[in-house]
Amino acid sequence: MMLGFLLARAGVSVVVLEKHGDFLRDFRGDTIHPSTLELMHELGLLDEFLKRPHQELSQLSGVVGGMPVTLADFSHLPTRCKFIAFMPQWDFLNFLAQQASRYTTFKVLMNAEATSLIEKDGRVTGIQATTPEGPMEVLADLVVGADGRRSTIREAAGFKTVNLGAPMDVLWMRLSKQADDPHQALGYIDRGHILVTIDRGDYWQCAFVIPKGATEQIKTRGMGAFRNEIAQIAPFLRERLTELAGWDDVKLLTVVVDRLERWYKPGLLCIGDAAHAMSPVGGIGINIAVQDAVAAANILAGPLSAGVLGPEHLQQVESRRSFPMRATQSMQLLVQNRVIRTVLASNERLSPPFAVKMLQRWPYLRRIPARLIGMGFRPEHVHTPKRDTGS
Repeated sequence: MMLGFLLARAGVSVVVLEKHGDFLRDFRGDTIHPSTLELMHELGLLDEFLKRPHQELSQLSGVVGGMPVTLADFSHLPTRCKFIAFMPQWDFLNFLAQQASRYTTFKVLMNAEATSLIEKDGRVTGIQATTPEGPMEVLADLVVGADGRRSTIREAAGFKTVNLGAPMDVLWMRLSKQADDPHQALGYIDRGHILVTIDRGDYWQCAFVIPKGATEQIKTRGMGAFRNEIAQIAPFLRERLTELAGWDDVKLLTVVVDRLERWYKPGLLCIGDAAHAMSPVGGIGINIAVQDAVAAANILAGPLSAGVLGPEHLQQVESRRSFPMRATQSMQLLVQNRVIRTVLASNERLSPPFAVKMLQRWPYLRRIPARLIGMGFRPEHVHTPKRDTGS
């Protein structure tokens, strides 16, 4: 959606296909980081964007072994917004779609699911899709696969994937919020459990981290035992855990961390999770995907407008975004393997690790994780031109 918006804004004709009838997915990620908010500012959309319902977090805090800790302080970042905005992803996507719809070069097709690629003479020339009205074809100078970690496009292209592994999965659920709930903690870590609580305004979106493949084992122990595990780590939620009436109220996110050996072939490019599935660590995935989109628009808008797009331009996008993607995944894998794996394997009361203790002793150090999480390794900036909306 971001890439479609930027290309249409630059005068390139774009069709975006969304396989669902709306963007409403309750357990999509929703952390909009300062790097993405800075892009909204560069596009002149920040004030209007922040009118959408959201919550702001200027520090990343949690409770480790019963001890409150602060891990990152975004207030010192060299950006307009020195905070993370928690905004449901459907609001973010709807906002981008509305902005893009001002341009006659933009079109979004809902309930249109891409199923296969159209190729001619070794080049991708379009896609085949299913719609409520029947099958359809969309021909294009460039097809972009941005359809997530289970990408149909990358599978149809035969791209090779490198699986980097993940020691955990995540169970998502929602629990009501009360006026006297603690608000400073984003996560709770203790006695083999990790619970993330995202403030949605009138309810908590909760992520309970479990060992990889342990879903059936947890279900076998029963809903009562599951509620008790949550209550042990976050006692303030105990009285409302009966809101989880059954396993239909709990959704599984299978965590995958992988990347393509190559992101492109003639006429086709993958970006975002379709090119590199990120871990949920740091809530970085959306923002990395947005950065991919901005870099792709900056590099491809000119060649697409001039009708001279070639594989070398697609290779430039991969080269531009490969380092920040690899560096981010390396950071996530370090946290997964050194912290999360260790926590999930222990039933003892935890003590904050040495690095976390240093962040408490010297608050200045909190700027380092804030920079890595809030801005990333290579923040992109909008360089595409802006055409008149009626052009």
